[in-house]
Amino acid sequence: MEYNLADLWERVVDTVPDREAIICGDRRLTYTATDERANRLAHFLESKGVGAGDHVALYLTNGTEYLEGMLAAFKLRAVPVNVNYRYVEEELRYLLDDADVKAVVYHRTYEPTLAAVLGDLPDVQTLVVVEDDCDPTDTALDPIEYEAALASASAERGFAPRSADDVYILYTGGTTGMPKGVMWRAEDVFFGALATLVTPPIETPEEIAERALEGRTRCLPACPFMHGTAHWMALSTLYSGGTVVISPERSFDPAHLWELVAREKVNFLVIVGDAFARPLVESIEHLAPSVDLSQCSVVLSGGAILSPSVKALFVEKLPSTLVIDGYGSSESGGQGQSVTVAGSEVSSVPRFAVNAETTVLDENLQIAAPGVVGKLARRGRIPIGYYKDPEKTAATFPEVDGVRWSVPGDHARIDDDGMITLLGRGSVSINTGGEKVYPEEVEAALKGHPDVFDAVVVGVPDERWGERVVALVEPRPGAEPGFEELDRHVRIHVAGYKAPRQVLLVDHIVRSPSGKPDYRWGKALAMEKLVTNA
Repeated sequence: MEYNLADLWERVVDTVPDREAIICGDRRLTYTATDERANRLAHFLESKGVGAGDHVALYLTNGTEYLEGMLAAFKLRAVPVNVNYRYVEEELRYLLDDADVKAVVYHRTYEPTLAAVLGDLPDVQTLVVVEDDCDPTDTALDPIEYEAALASASAERGFAPRSADDVYILYTGGTTGMPKGVMWRAEDVFFGALATLVTPPIETPEEIAERALEGRTRCLPACPFMHGTAHWMALSTLYSGGTVVISPERSFDPAHLWELVAREKVNFLVIVGDAFARPLVESIEHLAPSVDLSQCSVVLSGGAILSPSVKALFVEKLPSTLVIDGYGSSESGGQGQSVTVAGSEVSSVPRFAVNAETTVLDENLQIAAPGVVGKLARRGRIPIGYYKDPEKTAATFPEVDGVRWSVPGDHARIDDDGMITLLGRGSVSINTGGEKVYPEEVEAALKGHPDVFDAVVVGVPDERWGERVVALVEPRPGAEPGFEELDRHVRIHVAGYKAPRQVLLVDHIVRSPSGKPDYRWGKALAMEKLVTNA
């Protein structure tokens, strides 16, 4: 047995066949039932010519079908491709073309957008539609309905041998640019990203059965599976023999999510940043007394760092809960975490304890001395590179003295105690008068003000300073914080040169479905408003 994602899954299934694996609404699937559904989908795709190395797009919101689709692809040695369901036609066309997709599994809701681009994608030969509340559209598409596809195929396994070298791809849009596919070996992504809850770590593939017997995690990924944070934690839960609880609702409703946490006795809630955390924590006091959250022992944020004020409020409202900021990226896997508990001091800056493979490299790609600002990097189990992009691969995964590093671009420094302080992504940092300002730090300071619900900080052109710092602020209902008030507050927490020179109040801060700030939107809106008000 190798460290293959399908082989490892099947070993867990055979160890805990009758344990609940996935819950979504009224659907409750055991490990055996989940495996059989994945087998059926895999055999159906196989009958349509999908095989080893072929790419299967998952154009879906969260549901059992998403995880079944991933597992089915792994079983065939095919590659599941995550699709951002908020993409417009141009973005969707680009991704499906760039990824060389051969089959698409999609929710009926997205059929019009898919139909508009398929004429330019002759390689897409197979369409499988998951029915939802939308009616079929009047298009030339001829998909097979998901449950019908499963019913037409065998529930048995019967697949060819697989390898630890099978490929896993995660498409990431980051904060700027078109999406790019990060390629991993199966074995490397298992240890680098998917085995978070498989503790202690296994030393042979067969040992995963022992961990599965002990698995008691009930994990609710509240963020979309189309992003790594959610499906990494879901798969980690399944590889550890736990249960994945999926909200059947397409919109984010904090009260309903807490009710689901209580009803299913979720002990591990996964979110992304303040976009999820702030509405969740502020809704707790309005919940009915019957909504018992005492079993929710861990709240993990991945993909976007929680602001200090939100972490402090979380441990105040849920004093028995660990609040964990998990740090990592599509290009590096999980790298470290910052834990906040009731009674502990909440750091005003994001400081992380990192794994042994993670450090900070200076401008010469040498390990930086403590206090020196450089780029966060990881060696060891890292991706192969970007799909069909050797130039970006060489830039992000350089080899230094025989060691390959993953250096996605986050700036950081090593502190004297060995912890790492994360400063932010270099691609969105603001250069004002020669000083670098990292938006995340200023955003955290702004969101600590009682009248601020959310904020995004961007740089706009400035004749004197090159760029100046501008904040877009979404105030709380009924509030209208002024510039001078916010300026005084921010300067308590960050140096004066980092403080926004202008504050623009907006009705709503635009973020991705994963909760990450949309800096392109922020910069464009800031420029538009400043020109209009000039």
